[in-house]
Amino acid sequence: MKNTATLLINCPDRKGLVAAIAEFLYRFDANILHADQHQDAENNLFLMRVEWDLNGFGIATEDFAQHFAPVATRFSMDWQLKLSRQRPRMAIMVSHYDHCLVDLLYRHQSGELACDISLIISNHQDTRRVAEFYGIPFHYVEVRKDNKTDAEAQQFALFDQHQIDLIVLARYMQILSPEFVRRYPQRIINIHHSFLPAFIGARPYHRAFERGVKLIGATSHYVTEVLDEGPIIEQDLMRVSHRDQIEDLIQKGRDLEKVVLSRAVRWHVESRILVYANKTVIFD
Repeated sequence: MKNTATLLINCPDRKGLVAAIAEFLYRFDANILHADQHQDAENNLFLMRVEWDLNGFGIATEDFAQHFAPVATRFSMDWQLKLSRQRPRMAIMVSHYDHCLVDLLYRHQSGELACDISLIISNHQDTRRVAEFYGIPFHYVEVRKDNKTDAEAQQFALFDQHQIDLIVLARYMQILSPEFVRRYPQRIINIHHSFLPAFIGARPYHRAFERGVKLIGATSHYVTEVLDEGPIIEQDLMRVSHRDQIEDLIQKGRDLEKVVLSRAVRWHVESRILVYANKTVIFD
């Protein structure tokens, strides 16, 4: 298992930022493994991700904030420190369709996702057998129009019980309440089965077929209170033709959905994403 720290920084752009960060890490014997940065000229923003080996690093991680404070204050930084040994605890929410769920569980089992999948929540029983096969606790929470508040309260209790860091909507076909979204800012990742901003909302493949599109896509994004308009993490697309019927679009789209969602989840758990101005920067 890696033993690294990752520093994510967002601050006003100005001269000397990279030098100050590098000098600080060098002063405490950090062996930098990866460093990437981005400047947004329009918003005058500097964004950076830097990862280093903690073996031989001269600061205990619990004391990092104290030592880094002068640099952060000098440059007005918003920053986060992520430790590779603190694996995020993830919950997956799903409805009928299991293709995204199965893909995530397989990738997790094969070691692609550096997180712990603590539980699966569904408003249907269809995927219980999949959860049992992978040994993940499964919780059925019925959701109706007249019990949504109670259903979400049950879900919140499960998230609190398992100390969940990240919630993944793997084709969970329910609209979350504003309270739900506010409780977990930038901690809910959704997969939408179209190339946003095209075909927001329900039945996008049917609407794409009616429109006669030549490309279909999938979009993974952070969930906000505005439906399907959260910061986009990843997208991909596939060419289709007049020969494809709705069933063909759905089948081809499912392949895209799996890949796009898994990339987004992997980048999140590896601390490669910074969000600003309803956009994301994905660091290499």
